[in-house]
Amino acid sequence: MDSIERVMNRIEGKPVDRAPNLNIIMQFAAKYIGIPYGKYCTDYRYLVEGNVKCCREFGIDMVSAISDPFRETQGFGANVTINHDDVPSCKDFLIKNYSDIRKLNIADSLKSERMLDRIKAIELYKRTVVNEFPILGWIEGPISEACDLRGVNEIMFDLSDEPDFAKELMEICVENATMFGREQVKAGAQFIGVGDAVASLVSPDIYKSFIMPLEKKLFDEIHFMGAKVKLHICGNTTQLLELLPLTGADIIDIDWMVDFKKAVKIFNGKVSACGNFDPVKVLLQGSKDDVRNSVMECIEAGDNHTFISAGCEVPKFTPYQNLKAVTDTLASYNQC
Repeated sequence: MDSIERVMNRIEGKPVDRAPNLNIIMQFAAKYIGIPYGKYCTDYRYLVEGNVKCCREFGIDMVSAISDPFRETQGFGANVTINHDDVPSCKDFLIKNYSDIRKLNIADSLKSERMLDRIKAIELYKRTVVNEFPILGWIEGPISEACDLRGVNEIMFDLSDEPDFAKELMEICVENATMFGREQVKAGAQFIGVGDAVASLVSPDIYKSFIMPLEKKLFDEIHFMGAKVKLHICGNTTQLLELLPLTGADIIDIDWMVDFKKAVKIFNGKVSACGNFDPVKVLLQGSKDDVRNSVMECIEAGDNHTFISAGCEVPKFTPYQNLKAVTDTLASYNQC
């Protein structure tokens, strides 16, 4: 069974030869092909090379265009710093005052340098591995992109003190993400990943009132384009588990500090849970036995819709044998 069939069957709860491995690789992939991360984030050819080599070598079942959260931020006009061997950064927030929202224009994905670079990555995937792996594009979710433009602390105050402003800013972010997602689907992405990490910091009431409706609107648009949605929210989302399936996502990543069995039970076939062993304690610092045991725990907690991965990105210096142990364990479990 190839990765495409394995992933698509799993979403539908159909039989698979093993649970799919959806580990997220970014800095690890750059290190694996021996280049600084600044090149990986700015030249789609390195991103594709790193992803394809890692997926083939370590049994990961989906290639991805993810690298950092600031491609759209730069498209809006923010001053993003490309670091030599680290994740890009943006310390000069574009929206400093409420009036600054008037200078936001929806970015043209085909003219924004780094947004276009991601689209080119997907085009290259389509030319080289479309029959081997599903292709995952990437956009930022409403609250995370709003924070990239204004700052986490400021957005948290805005949600309380200026909720209309916060909502308007997030609506603009969703409009931009929709346009960017559409170009990625046109380029060949069958899945769009949506990173909305900051959602884990808000209360269920705030999430339900402000963020969830915008995520759902965005996901509905992606589905209309013909792609599926993978929602990634870093951190402890225990308080949001009942609400997350209402977004309409097809796969939802569960970080390591959430009870995976509880998440799977709540999702109950409505959406696929993906996770969720500790990427640092287990994958980076643990032994092969630690990885094997943690993967087995995730399999046992899961159901016939569940995907397996670390709770978040594979750390840069993860031992190769530990990452290889993930798929080895998945394969041996299904042979029992």
